[in-house]
Amino acid sequence: MRLAHIIFGACVLLAATVAANTEAAPAATPPRVFVLDAKALAANRARVAAGDKDLAAAVEALRKQADKALKAGPFSVMDKKDVPPSGDKHDYTSLAPYYWPDPTKPDGKPYIHKDGEVQPGRHEQGDTDAMGRMCSAVKELATGWYFTGDEKYAEHVAVLLRAWFLDEKTRMNPNLNYAQAVPGRSDGRGIGIIDTVCLIDLVDAVGLLAGSKAWTAADQKGLDAWFGQFVSWLQESKNGRAEAAARNNHGTWYDAQLSVYALFAGKADVAKKVLAESHARIDKQIEPDGRQPAELARTKSWNYSVMNLRGWFTVATLGERVGVDLWKYQSPDGRCIRKALDYLVPFAKDPAQWQTKQIVKMRPEGLVPLLGLAAAKYGEKRYAEEARQIAGDEKGGGRDTLMGLRP
Repeated sequence: MRLAHIIFGACVLLAATVAANTEAAPAATPPRVFVLDAKALAANRARVAAGDKDLAAAVEALRKQADKALKAGPFSVMDKKDVPPSGDKHDYTSLAPYYWPDPTKPDGKPYIHKDGEVQPGRHEQGDTDAMGRMCSAVKELATGWYFTGDEKYAEHVAVLLRAWFLDEKTRMNPNLNYAQAVPGRSDGRGIGIIDTVCLIDLVDAVGLLAGSKAWTAADQKGLDAWFGQFVSWLQESKNGRAEAAARNNHGTWYDAQLSVYALFAGKADVAKKVLAESHARIDKQIEPDGRQPAELARTKSWNYSVMNLRGWFTVATLGERVGVDLWKYQSPDGRCIRKALDYLVPFAKDPAQWQTKQIVKMRPEGLVPLLGLAAAKYGEKRYAEEARQIAGDEKGGGRDTLMGLRP
């Protein structure tokens, strides 16, 4: 799993906290986004257009990031060396990250499980890295266009999106039948659906393109159709049903993905049904004291606890779009996402107290954006103060500032 995409996907939630700093900005039409804070984005865009000197450095840094992204891609599932079991290279493929060749077998099959230890050969096959680079470039470029109006950024975004999703010769089929395969065991698994979590950010990035000459109505219609088909696959396929039944972070991120793609594709009824039923996952995943047992059982227990909570913050934000309040939901015995946050805070402030298995360096700063959003959603200043304590001198980049990820 590409945790960097998950980190970004949840970090953008903090955009809500910049609204207080942008109230004086001229009115602007908010973009069509689902996880990002549309009003805060529009306000910051208006400030940039008005020549606000406080954002000048951020805009310059953003331009540098976007200029670098101009050199990326285009990317396509057709570029991989391996051919899926279907025989159609348009089908996305990837290898399970935590499965390794068995050294006792001549061909290494079936692969054996090593939780939390990424098998280096995974990056030499399939489409995982290409999709990750594509998503990253789309985000940088779309943001570059949104805040500068420079059409070259939108033009390259259009090239990347058409190559990955729309061009008949290069497009990805809207399925994950062969994601996170395990050689000798499985051609693809429901668990592999988490591979596309970066597309949550991508659909919001597409929302920033409205008004550009490069991204046409026909392009938008085609992408809407692609995600509409993907929503159907997520609901109806064997792998989709398996992931929907997951009782850990995979189930959380399945709900997040299905909901946001449904909203993007104009299927708000699907999103509302999924989000209205998400409280059942809270009851299963979070203990009354805030522990997340399924994540604590992992070899990277801190990473997975925070990552799952990021998923919940994403789901709760999406719930707002359809009138479902998961921020304040609490089971009769006290299970709720706020308890999960409160459980993690003391360990972020004093990592030495985290006694559960963590085979990689613990990074408490991962909790910072969630604390910032919690301060806004729960009206508690202590969360903002705790975020400052944990972040220390850590600084964000230009894009982070404009998106509301850093003050």
